Amino acid sequence: MPNIKSAKKRVLVAEARNARNKAERSAMKTAVKKFEAAAANGNRTEAEGAYKVAVKAVDKAAAKGILHKNNAAHKKSAMTLKLNRVG
Repeated sequence: MPNIKSAKKRVLVAEARNARNKAERSAMKTAVKKFEAAAANGNRTEAEGAYKVAVKAVDKAAAKGILHKNNAAHKKSAMTLKLNRVG
């Protein structure tokens, strides 16, 4: 544990940010998994709705620095290809 006051604060701030990033990453993964499940079922309308939610979640994660922008683009491209194959 740090002795300096500013170092103690950095530890607390880092823990808070880590928790927030973990929650955001988990929400994004859940949205992507819901889209994957809808696409696997072959339900076009359900997949389209889940696609919109998943793309928004990926964009938000990239904007907040949780994902690299190229990784976000790769995920969105793969989801788009999967959506176009459904139905």
